[in-house]
Amino acid sequence: MATPLTDQERRKQISVRGIAGLGDVAEIKKSFNRHLHFTLVKDRNVATPRDYYFALAHTVRDHLVGRWIRTQQYYYEKDPKKISSGWQVEEADDWLRYGNPWEKARPEYMLPVHFYGRVEHTSNGAKWVDTQVVLAMPYDTPVPGYKNNTVNTMRLWSAKAPNDFNLQEFNVGDYIQAVLDRNLAENISRVLYPNDNFFEGKELRLKQEYFVVAATLQDIIRRFKSSKFGCRDPVRTSFETFPDKVAIQLNDTHPALAIPELMRILVDVEKLDWDKAWDVTVQTCAYTNHTVLPEALERWPVHMFEKLLPRHLQIIFEINRRHLERVAAMYPGELDRLRRMSLIEECDPKRINMAHLCVVGSHAVNGVARIHSDIVKNTVFKDFYDIEPEKFQNKTNGITPRRWLLLCNPGLADIIAEKIGEGFLTDLSQLKKLLNFINNDAFIRDVAKVKQENKLKFAAYLEKEYHVKINPESIFDIQVKRIHEYKRQLLNCLHIIAFYNRIKKDPSKHFVPRTIMIGGKAAPGYHMAKLIIKLITSVGQVVNNDPVVGDRLKVIFLENYRVSLAEKVIPAADLSEQISTAGTEASGTGNMKFMLNGALTIGTMDGANVEMAEEAGEENLFIFGMKVEDVEALDKKGYNAKEYYKRNAELRQVIDQIGSGYFNPKEPGLFKDVVNMLLNHDRFKVFADYEAYIKCQDKVSELFKNPKEWTKTVIRNIAGSGKFSSDRTITEYAREIWGVEPSDVKIPPPNEPRP
Repeated sequence: MATPLTDQERRKQISVRGIAGLGDVAEIKKSFNRHLHFTLVKDRNVATPRDYYFALAHTVRDHLVGRWIRTQQYYYEKDPKKISSGWQVEEADDWLRYGNPWEKARPEYMLPVHFYGRVEHTSNGAKWVDTQVVLAMPYDTPVPGYKNNTVNTMRLWSAKAPNDFNLQEFNVGDYIQAVLDRNLAENISRVLYPNDNFFEGKELRLKQEYFVVAATLQDIIRRFKSSKFGCRDPVRTSFETFPDKVAIQLNDTHPALAIPELMRILVDVEKLDWDKAWDVTVQTCAYTNHTVLPEALERWPVHMFEKLLPRHLQIIFEINRRHLERVAAMYPGELDRLRRMSLIEECDPKRINMAHLCVVGSHAVNGVARIHSDIVKNTVFKDFYDIEPEKFQNKTNGITPRRWLLLCNPGLADIIAEKIGEGFLTDLSQLKKLLNFINNDAFIRDVAKVKQENKLKFAAYLEKEYHVKINPESIFDIQVKRIHEYKRQLLNCLHIIAFYNRIKKDPSKHFVPRTIMIGGKAAPGYHMAKLIIKLITSVGQVVNNDPVVGDRLKVIFLENYRVSLAEKVIPAADLSEQISTAGTEASGTGNMKFMLNGALTIGTMDGANVEMAEEAGEENLFIFGMKVEDVEALDKKGYNAKEYYKRNAELRQVIDQIGSGYFNPKEPGLFKDVVNMLLNHDRFKVFADYEAYIKCQDKVSELFKNPKEWTKTVIRNIAGSGKFSSDRTITEYAREIWGVEPSDVKIPPPNEPRP
């Protein structure tokens, strides 16, 4: 077998493959030094690592700028369709403190966004007047394609107060109020995901959603009206071709205000009649649903809209009136159907159902995995599907193999490329060729070796960051995702405690060692999720410090889970936990990342797990528990958690330990809410799947004892992961929703003449 490559050698190989091919190295060095000296005003004697990073970032940005400009010119000339698109403690991440070398401010395109005010109806149409104005400042970030010289634009918006003020014109009291008003305006883009348990947080969230929608739509229309790159003068005046040039994909309900905002612009500003404006809006917008949980589908109070966006409320009422007239004509006398399908929920207080607005105002509606799209059609939006079945589609999610294999796991990318070439990086379906090497002993050894190297590297990282020494020969059993009851981190926690009890009961018995890692963030106002984190960390404290257990079981909560940490943990994983209650997870993408990187999946038949099992063979995943139809049957019968608690002695011991304060003796009642929820009102039926889950975990341990068979199963999973490329997903969106054919045209670099 070849001598193992160092990380540096691997990175060189990757560079040769073109992920960061830089051509003239001397020119790059020269540019780096120029930026260090003249942009940052530093020399090597005083420069910090951050200065070196910024100098390098500016150098790379220089490399992108020519391609960035040429890409935008190409789009205008070719005129393709444009596409818009312990306790957890929250700490501010001041990510712009030192500036961002990748972005370019565009103050010349700053736009006004209006809030509050009132509506006047005049002979010339509706006018939204007496509004408060916040300015939207655009910041552009280049997004390079892979080996094709294309550089697209990601545009972000920052809120700015509209008027600077002269200190001489204010007395002290007025000045303080002016500063407060300024802060209030700029708060819109200051906090991501404000705690919306409170009215102020809810209103800020709605302001944020409208702010980005309004700024983006104004920008889209400006671009549509211009015909040349960089042109600011309107050329197009007819909106007939707008849906041919613009596609707005509503990514969940958060940008749903795009529908009434586009209607407001077309009717009130551009003076189209309602029917024409509605046709343009529907043909332009499409909606991707990302959740079937009722509490996650946004419903905004009517009184909040009335205050914040009075004209949009009128437009939504009119959309609803016309929509219900159409439904009533199709189903005369079916008042209950009208109630179910209305955009306005007649509760106290009245609420606007934003998902219904998205379905009514879009020409296409899709889920993000086949099972999810079926639930969307057959349950969540069944009434809408009955009327317009042609609207509903599936677009199974995908992940980019450039980041989630080539960049984060170069060792695995190398050995795959040695066997099947490098075509898989742009056509992931080619991974199926790996099945030809399923019995190749050298390849099996190489796959196992890369995994072990990744585990050793991650073990060293954990020891440094978490001060926990773990056994790199153990199963790295990992569940990383948002903390939520439906994702069932609690089921994982129950298994940890049961495994701990087994070791304590029979310390001399051989157990396959495990390092169980759980990571993720809870929403700031989600009490139960935060309590679950506290439970996991408390269990870890007890388990990790028990000398009887030793290195046979370790529990680590990975705090501040984020992309950079995912790039370390996913290549090191042996087992991927995808254990949501069947019918609750829309798709998942972490499951795909783990599969591609050689982890085996323990999971329910939920989300994309179903398609993963089809692609790799169900026998090559550890599938357990209820299916969607079993959950529905249990709902009809009535789920009684106490029956499972009484029947299963091991489960009963685990729950009693949690409730008695075994894992937190200083605060024995701390987890009573967790126990009460599990026993009395668990919507996600943890106990119903407990026994099947524990038995399935025993199968995991059994297979892990046979390294060769384990690795062959890993290879089958990697070979089956080709479907889950974002290239395939985006191609499907382009062809089947946006009505544009994907292009593999390579734009010439700036130093070559244009065709």
